[in-house]
Amino acid sequence: MEERLQKYLAESGIASRRKCEEYILQGKVKVNGKTVTELGTKVNPQEDKIEFEGKEVNNQQKNVYILLNKPIGYVTTVDDQFGRDTVLNLVKVKERIVPVGRLDMYTSGALILTNDGDFVYKVTHPKHEITKTYTVTVKGIIQKDEVEQLRKGVKIEESPENNSINHNKNGKNTKTESYITKPAKVKILKTDEEKDISRLEITIHEGKNRQVRKMCEAVGRKVLALHRIKIGDIGVKDLELGKWRYLKQYEVNKILNGNIQIK
Repeated sequence: MEERLQKYLAESGIASRRKCEEYILQGKVKVNGKTVTELGTKVNPQEDKIEFEGKEVNNQQKNVYILLNKPIGYVTTVDDQFGRDTVLNLVKVKERIVPVGRLDMYTSGALILTNDGDFVYKVTHPKHEITKTYTVTVKGIIQKDEVEQLRKGVKIEESPENNSINHNKNGKNTKTESYITKPAKVKILKTDEEKDISRLEITIHEGKNRQVRKMCEAVGRKVLALHRIKIGDIGVKDLELGKWRYLKQYEVNKILNGNIQIK
């Protein structure tokens, strides 16, 4: 049975569908010994030999789902062009795994890694509205009107490369675009006048690049520390920084089926 090449690669755990499309365009994929660079290519896994970076792809592997409590200082990529430490330096398994979504280098907390490309697609697609909960330390004493703005939605700037692999003729990304964030749950955990800081808990169900940081900046607050405590209902409270564990099947199902609407 034929299926799109990028879908097969994603289901085989190579990466998300979007990333697999990039790999195809970059000439990293071969079908029956020939390099394929067309995204519309269809393959029959029962008959065709499919290779990624010189290694044959087989999607008959066992799917694994891993929860990592990511420390600061690690980038959320498989390979880093600048040679920085990636989250895969912390999670050593025989399966080829990829991060589900991302956390920036200076954000710690819950991150899922898996070899199930279909899971990656379902969790990261906006329509599933998987919630992410963060604790945020900001400079200054947060005001009630600022909290209300965060709850209702604020304007942030988003680069178009976050949603597309298209570039202009010079290979550079086009101009940034304004975006109004969806309603969020926000509560004040602590204010400290002596240290001049506030600690918030923010729950969102979007995945814009550096979204929580940009939201806080939009109300005039600089983020001093950012930690993701939960994805859906799966948290890292009992998991030390830098440590990881396998998710239980019921936890995987909970994330896939636990769409939480924020009111």
